[in-house]
Amino acid sequence: MPIPAALKKAWDEANLLTESGDPKGALAILRSEAWDACENGAQKARTLCFAGDAGTVLGEADAANQKRHWRRAHKNYGKALNFDAKDKETRRSMNKLASMMDEKSISLGVGLQMFDEGNPTPFGLLTILIAGMLVLVAFKVVTDWLGEPADNPVVRLEISYMPDGASERTTVFIEIELYQEEAPLHVENFLLLVEDFRYDFTIFHRVIDGFMIQGGDMENRDGTGGYTGKWYGYCDGREFDNSGNRYGPETCDLSDWSLPGEHTNGLKHVPGALAAAHAGLNTDSSQFYIVPGDSTPSHLDWEPGKDCSQESCHTVYGRVVSGLEHVTAISEVQTDGEKPVTEVQLIHVTVNE
Repeated sequence: MPIPAALKKAWDEANLLTESGDPKGALAILRSEAWDACENGAQKARTLCFAGDAGTVLGEADAANQKRHWRRAHKNYGKALNFDAKDKETRRSMNKLASMMDEKSISLGVGLQMFDEGNPTPFGLLTILIAGMLVLVAFKVVTDWLGEPADNPVVRLEISYMPDGASERTTVFIEIELYQEEAPLHVENFLLLVEDFRYDFTIFHRVIDGFMIQGGDMENRDGTGGYTGKWYGYCDGREFDNSGNRYGPETCDLSDWSLPGEHTNGLKHVPGALAAAHAGLNTDSSQFYIVPGDSTPSHLDWEPGKDCSQESCHTVYGRVVSGLEHVTAISEVQTDGEKPVTEVQLIHVTVNE
């Protein structure tokens, strides 16, 4: 299958940036233009391999954050091999990086390897055998745990911004726990977008002091775009077209994919709340906002008897567990209207790292 011209161009530009000492620029292209242009698994594998190459170079250049950059690069190589396990070039690059990490005493962060190219390693076989033996024991006691909720995923946002009154940008990290039991659709959608790098190198386009910071428009970067990570049955808030036919993923433009609200889950807009931005009932998609430490916008909460077709009801599906002070500081940056004068950049989002 021929490589799309847009993808070939993005690869060439990214590799040129990596070779010229701008791996961050390369990653930005690979996670946006290149990834969007991929049409099959082999092309995604090659894109992820190039991202691993750029991350390796970035780790060499940024010694202070070398561990994080190299672990991320190693993870990208691993994802590439998931798409194409026989790619010898990717495996060589991955092994070379692993050796570099070993020399620096940097662990891979993944424990002992259970599978290699889809086949169980000796350790994997042993683990599978032991796991099978433990199933019988676990079955006896599992009922004691049925009432305990599963661990919620935690996402880590890397954000670069210009603090109010400062002359230089600063990079901060914010961790948010996602409430998958209370808002399963929103949490699933958020994680799908994270896994697909959709939030990387986007911006917080709307910031209101004492209210919230809003981002997630990976389409237009201005609050007019965004869509879900998979089809949830709603096309811009509607299940049926004007002729009464039910929408499907083939009849609804990707840019209009949305998911239904889960605002009746009981979660409130407390300081640190993560909630879904929308343009009306059941139009939730990729855009989100975070409530700073000095805000409690309870008017956005659902209450019994509230008509959400007439009044705003927003789904809360997470809460900041670390870095709320950064959210508050970002809400205080200088703005032109509601748009930050200097971009508030969402560099990268990871899950449970």
